[in-house]
Amino acid sequence: MLPSLPLENGHLSQNQKDQYWQDGYLFPLQVMATEEAHALRRELESIEHNWLNAGLPLPLNTYKRVNAQCVLPMAHRIGADPRILDIVQGLIGPDILIYGVEFFIKEPHTKHRVGMHQDLTYWGLGAIDGLVTAWLALSPATSQSGCMDFVRGSHKNPILPHEDTFSEDNLLSRGQEVRVNVPDTDKVPIEIHPGQMSLHHGLTIHGSGPNTSNDRRIAAVIRYVTPTVAQQVADKDYAMLVRGADRAGNFINYAPPRTAFSSESLALYEEIRSAQAQATMKGTENAKGLYA
Repeated sequence: MLPSLPLENGHLSQNQKDQYWQDGYLFPLQVMATEEAHALRRELESIEHNWLNAGLPLPLNTYKRVNAQCVLPMAHRIGADPRILDIVQGLIGPDILIYGVEFFIKEPHTKHRVGMHQDLTYWGLGAIDGLVTAWLALSPATSQSGCMDFVRGSHKNPILPHEDTFSEDNLLSRGQEVRVNVPDTDKVPIEIHPGQMSLHHGLTIHGSGPNTSNDRRIAAVIRYVTPTVAQQVADKDYAMLVRGADRAGNFINYAPPRTAFSSESLALYEEIRSAQAQATMKGTENAKGLYA
């Protein structure tokens, strides 16, 4: 287990900022105590238990994996955590929107993996610096449990060609994989533990292997953007302001949910899902759908 990088009063040092922009990622950063992360895991698993068979319009996994901040107060609470925002501010500035929160889970002893890819490939936002992903571990992310592998410096590339595999064992929406051979020697395992966080650029090539451990690999993943980022493919896009001000107006801003899966938030969720699918599923006729 790597020791957490020391923060300066909860903020990144200049050297750490420089390291992020050089490598395209930064880890491990301790943002909360281990027990607090364990408590978040218990809260999430309680939601899973209570809502799995509650007659939601879409499968519960869809709401966990796409825009959970729209329907789950817990997801918004994590994304708006000032300890995380203080760190992210050092990379993208004081005006911060949540583009999405997802709970990414690999069950134990399963073959599910994530192909090597760049996040920004199908989001319609272009090859930008104004998006950063915070990956908060709620259970151990190790090589055995299928932690992420990053390719150092790969964010300096443009968006590279990807192939849609729609593979059953690939957890991505299109089973997308970058059409570049990534040797194992170029992969840096991002091992982090409950309460620790990694950050990565939207163009950083990354993926992960299967979970061969005895425990679930659970993460809260938050995508942050600056207000100057704009949707370039879909007719419109949505984001949630969590710090500073949005003077650009490129996103439709919306309020966090007051209760889990309210009728209002479910309707908004479907509106956002439909709009973003114009970008994420553009160019494919596969019926799998967004994170099906």
